[in-house]
Amino acid sequence: MKKSQFSSQPGLFLTGGPLLLLAGIFFFLISPSDGISQSAKGIVVKANDLLHGKSSRATATMTVVKPDWSRKMSMKMWMLEPNYAMILITEPAKDKGTVTLKRRNEIWNWIPAVQRVIKIPPSMMMQPWMGSNFTNDDLVRESSIVEDYTQKLMGEEQIEGYDCYKIQLLPKPEAGVVWGKVIMWISKKNYLELKTEYYDEDSTLVKYMTGSEVKDMGGRTLPSHWEMIPVDKPGEKTILDYESLEFNVNIKPSFFSEQNMKRVR
Repeated sequence: MKKSQFSSQPGLFLTGGPLLLLAGIFFFLISPSDGISQSAKGIVVKANDLLHGKSSRATATMTVVKPDWSRKMSMKMWMLEPNYAMILITEPAKDKGTVTLKRRNEIWNWIPAVQRVIKIPPSMMMQPWMGSNFTNDDLVRESSIVEDYTQKLMGEEQIEGYDCYKIQLLPKPEAGVVWGKVIMWISKKNYLELKTEYYDEDSTLVKYMTGSEVKDMGGRTLPSHWEMIPVDKPGEKTILDYESLEFNVNIKPSFFSEQNMKRVR
């Protein structure tokens, strides 16, 4: 497992995103302990499939909040799960045209101001994306919470009035992931991901994400408002508001090319 790297520097594109899916999986209870393990994974699978689908297209606004200032970015996002993602910044003017591209295990950034494509090394997956509290890994989801972690049902709790499953995810020994532990709260009804906590290798809570403002988007009931909050930086957070979201759209792998980074609109 990779050693976690955290930086307080507002890195310029570098991934993570809001933003692993398997559909139609059924689990059979063989023994009580096996049943708990498989049920926990099944819940996580359903939550991921609900949020991402096989492919998606979205528009969103990201607000980076600091103690003494804030700024907004508008973006378009295309996903073809699990190997392809593209994020285009449309506002503000100084960042317009900036693109982050993921193709399988490789990530690039197109920076129009200098007319350069920059490949992002794996060591920079935990760097802030566009100065936000989302990392490169958060936005383009290099690691899979379904395949790279072992899921365990810890109990049940209420989050914002929703009855939720509380699930612990621990990385598999061979998985190259950045988190030492993840805890998720997923609603019993509709499998909404309402809160996720991210811990380092020493089991110290680093940041947490919440989902709220549940509404119909793309024919699915989903949180449309997400907040990523670092625990060691008071007054700081990043907000991601989805404005539109479509699922199972017709996108081909060829769309996610270095050439298309320079002309996508």
